[in-house]
Amino acid sequence: MKAIVQDRYGPPDVLELREVDTPVAADNEVLVRVHAAALNAYDWHVMRGDPRMSRMTFGLGRPKARIRGRDFAGRVEAVGAQVKRFRPGDEVYGDLGHANGAFAEYVCVPDDMVASKPVNLTMEQAAAMPLAGITALMGLRDQARTQPGQRILVNGASGGVGTFTVQLAKSFGAEVTGVCSTRNVDLVRSLGADHVIDYTRDDFTRDGRRYDVVFDLVGNRSLADHRRALTPTGTLILSGGGVFEGGSLIGPAGLIMRGQLVSRFVRYRLLTLDAKPGRENLVALSDLAEAGKITPVIDRTYPLREVPDAIRYLEGEHARAKVVITVAARG
Repeated sequence: MKAIVQDRYGPPDVLELREVDTPVAADNEVLVRVHAAALNAYDWHVMRGDPRMSRMTFGLGRPKARIRGRDFAGRVEAVGAQVKRFRPGDEVYGDLGHANGAFAEYVCVPDDMVASKPVNLTMEQAAAMPLAGITALMGLRDQARTQPGQRILVNGASGGVGTFTVQLAKSFGAEVTGVCSTRNVDLVRSLGADHVIDYTRDDFTRDGRRYDVVFDLVGNRSLADHRRALTPTGTLILSGGGVFEGGSLIGPAGLIMRGQLVSRFVRYRLLTLDAKPGRENLVALSDLAEAGKITPVIDRTYPLREVPDAIRYLEGEHARAKVVITVAARG
C-alpha cells in the first residue's frame, strides 16, 4: 500500500510517499481502507520533534511511528477474531492516538478506538472530527460543565478545535463569543457565535466584559490577561491539544505548563485539557453530528501525495478550520 513515511525529524521534506506492507488486523482490531484523513497541529509537531521534550514519548532519534496521521474515515475491510461491533463494508471513523498511521491507504485500529461514521457526513467531514471534536467536547462537557445561559469566550474560534467549540457551546445553550482575525469573522458568526471579536482591532482581556468560561486554544495571552476576562468564579481552560502539541515553551505549551503549576493557588478554576480518543467520545460526536448540532468545516483538501504541502500550509498560512487529506475514492 502507499503511505506517507518519516524516518527522521525535520521539515515537511522528511515525509515521503512510499510503498509499505499492508497491515494485518490483530484479534481486537479492524482493518480500514482509508478514504480521508485529517491534519492536526499534533502531526507537524511530531514530524519536527518539537518541542524536543516530546521525543521522550515519540522517539529519541527518530519517530517510533513511521507513518504520520491520527484522524481518519473509511470502510472496514476485515475484522479480527474478537471484533463483534463491525463487519466488512461498515463505514467508520476514528483517532489512532499516539500510534499514528492514518496517512496511508490502509490502517489497523483497535475496535474501541473507532465508531460508525455519521450517516449525514462525507468521509472528508468525518475524518475532520475526531481529535478536534473530542477536544472541544471534553473541554465544554467534562471540564467547563457548560450550562445554558453561561457566557463562554473561545480564543481561536476559527481553528480546527475552535469551530467545533463554538458550535458545541451553542448546542449546550451558552452565549458564545468567538475571537478570531478579520478574515474569519463571517465564518465564526456563521457557526452560531453570538458575538465575534476581531483581535486585530479589539482586546478581549481589556474591554471590561467578563465570561464564565474562557476556552483558550491559542496560548498567546498571559494568565493575568485571562484572569481579567473571567468572572470571580469563572473557569479558564487551556488547550494546545496536549502539552506536546503546543510548540515551543513560550507558546501554548509554555502557558499550559505554567497553568498546571499555578492552578492550585488561584481562586478561579484553571484547567488544562488533553483530549482522550476513544469510542465513547466518538459516538457522542456522531450523535451530535447526526442531530445537526455540529458540522465539520473544511478549509482545504489535498491528495495523499501532497501531505508535505498540506503540512506547510497548516504550519505557515494560518489555516482555518480543518485541512483534510483524500486517500481513496469511495466505491
